[in-house]
Amino acid sequence: MFAGLSFAEFEDISLKLLLSGLIGYMLFIIWSLARESRAGRYGSAWLFFALGFGMFGFMAKEVIAKVLGI
Repeated sequence: MFAGLSFAEFEDISLKLLLSGLIGYMLFIIWSLARESRAGRYGSAWLFFALGFGMFGFMAKEVIAKVLGI
């Protein structure tokens, strides 16, 4: 299909690449929110923990699936 890749391979690569970009952008948004609200170090840590927990869960799902061979 695209550069000798099948549709499934292209979909897998583009999903991982674009999702990584989205996660990076979401981390930038959390950092910007902490900076603009003057949360301090402790408040920023809580913001990153609470708002980043969903992203961690998504990444952990991929790792667990690889380990279990699913």
